[in-house]
Amino acid sequence: MQENLLVVKEERHFLLRKLYQQQGEVDPTMLTKSQTNSFGSPSPNHEGVAPKKSVKKRNSTEALETKSKPKRYCKAMRRVVQLIPLDIHGRPVFPISLGDLTVYSLGEVVSDRIAYHTEDLIYPVGYCSTRMFASLRDAHTKSLYTCKILDGGSNPRFEIVSDSDPDQPLVGLSPDECHSRLLAAISPTLCSIPPRGADFFGISHPTIQNLIQSSPGTRKLANYKSVRFEVYKNQNSDRASSPIAEEETDPGLGFSALHRTFAIPNGYRIKEEPPDPNLLTFQDFLM
Repeated sequence: MQENLLVVKEERHFLLRKLYQQQGEVDPTMLTKSQTNSFGSPSPNHEGVAPKKSVKKRNSTEALETKSKPKRYCKAMRRVVQLIPLDIHGRPVFPISLGDLTVYSLGEVVSDRIAYHTEDLIYPVGYCSTRMFASLRDAHTKSLYTCKILDGGSNPRFEIVSDSDPDQPLVGLSPDECHSRLLAAISPTLCSIPPRGADFFGISHPTIQNLIQSSPGTRKLANYKSVRFEVYKNQNSDRASSPIAEEETDPGLGFSALHRTFAIPNGYRIKEEPPDPNLLTFQDFLM
């Protein structure tokens, strides 16, 4: 039996030597070593070295692109919604009072014109709100301002109207433009305040934005990204534990915060005096 095995091995060795000699690829002296490693080991290459596994290395630029790929922006600040009265049909009862802000109408969402919304805000036509702020005539007294969003064709029209000057609306193509004009009209000192028109109008207030977002037509808006809101649960708690309203800290939104931050000189506005009838008589006399 052992003799037969030896004969078979010698024949196999002879045939392998002949095969490699004809191909001219491997030195016959390497056959013994290659034959001993032919079972249970990777097959040798032409140089008698086992081939290495090809490992796909990631390019450094690809790694940098993966690391530097921007993540989708998410707002970390909580968007807290206050509970408001609802009617028997579940619709909000107007007006909605939120501190110095009072909303009288949410308006209607315009979904077929791209300028009537952004990624963060919706500009519904017919929206109407009021806010107490420094007067145009006297910055040391309060005045009631009415904020409106109107249909301006391809772009919305924003208006801020003071109850002291109802015939002189402050008009702009954006809420920030209206707010900037209001601050400049009150006093040049306030031009350094960054405009926050959406907050002044109230359309960015979480409670109001949540109601606007729930209005019909918002799902058809191409660019608007819905925001998640949470209800403020401690509605009946004391004021110390409730969220601080922004108008209490922002000088561009609140009357008290404005005068805590800026020293506005008295008598900035020149009071218009009625014409003197005696002067007119004297002029007529000269003529």
